[in-house]
Amino acid sequence: MAERYELGPQRSQGLVDILDRILDKGLVVAGDIKVNLANVELLTIRIRLLVCSIDKAEEIGMNWWRTDPNYASHAIDNAGVAALAAKLDALALKLDNIEKKQVKRTPSSEK
Repeated sequence: MAERYELGPQRSQGLVDILDRILDKGLVVAGDIKVNLANVELLTIRIRLLVCSIDKAEEIGMNWWRTDPNYASHAIDNAGVAALAAKLDALALKLDNIEKKQVKRTPSSEK
């Protein structure tokens, strides 16, 4: 009678166990797609996918969803606020110049 050899612990892993392990450890999928025509590169698409839990992502230094306005409504960082303030100041200055030119063109006899 033939013996059955087992190489390692036998454990039935369900989908939940596999997903838990992936989210805990992380999973990286990387690939490149290149479209060439007559040795001329027309298109290159680089795909990088990281699947992990939010805690694991923050642990490795990824937290882009906190500052991306597409994902968080409060995600305007200090640089964004400074840029908006600078644009508002520039617009206010242009408006002041336009108003000054308008006052100069208006005859003083018309009040």
